[in-house]
Amino acid sequence: MKKVFLSLGLALTIGLFTTSCREVKENADSAGNAIENAAEATKNAAGNAVDSAKDAAGNAVDAAGNVVNSAKDVAGNAVDAAGNVVSNAKDAAGNAVNGVKDAAGNVINNAKDAAGNAVNSAKDAAGNAVNGAKDAAGNAVNNVKNAAGNTVDGAKKMANDATDATKNAANKVGSKVNLKNN
Repeated sequence: MKKVFLSLGLALTIGLFTTSCREVKENADSAGNAIENAAEATKNAAGNAVDSAKDAAGNAVDAAGNVVNSAKDVAGNAVDAAGNVVSNAKDAAGNAVNGVKDAAGNVINNAKDAAGNAVNSAKDAAGNAVNGAKDAAGNAVNNVKNAAGNTVDGAKKMANDATDATKNAANKVGSKVNLKNN
C-alpha cells in the first residue's frame, strides 16, 4: 500500500509542477487517468489486503482455537499424571511405612530372642560353673580324704614297723621292752 500511495503522490507532484500549460492540460488528462488507475489499483489492493487480513485473522483464530484445545488436553493430561504421581507416592509411602514397621518388629523380636538366648546361655554357664566347682570341691575333698587316709595308714605302718624294729632290737639285746601296739 505504501508503494501505491507513494506512486500517487509522485504522480500528483509531477502533474502539479509542470511548467507548460499545454503540458499541464495533457499531463492533467494523463494524471487524471493515472489517478483513476491508481485509485482503482488502490481499491483493488485495499480489497485484496482486507480479504487477506480477514483470511489471516480467520486462520489465526482457528490456530488459536487449536492451541487452546491442545493446551486444554495437555493440562488435562498433566492433571491426570499429577494425580497418578500423588497416588503412586501415597502407595510408596504406605509401603515404606509398612516395611519400616515390619523391620522394626523383626528387630525387636530378634533382640528379644537374642536376649532370651543370652540369659539362658548365662544361666547354663553359671549352672555348669557351679556344678564344675561342686565336682572339683568334691574331688578335692575326696583327694584330701584319700591323702589323709593314706598318710594315716602310712604313719600307722611306720609306727608298726618302728615298734617291730624296736622289739627285734630288744630281743637281740635281751631286754624286754613292753611296747604297746596302737
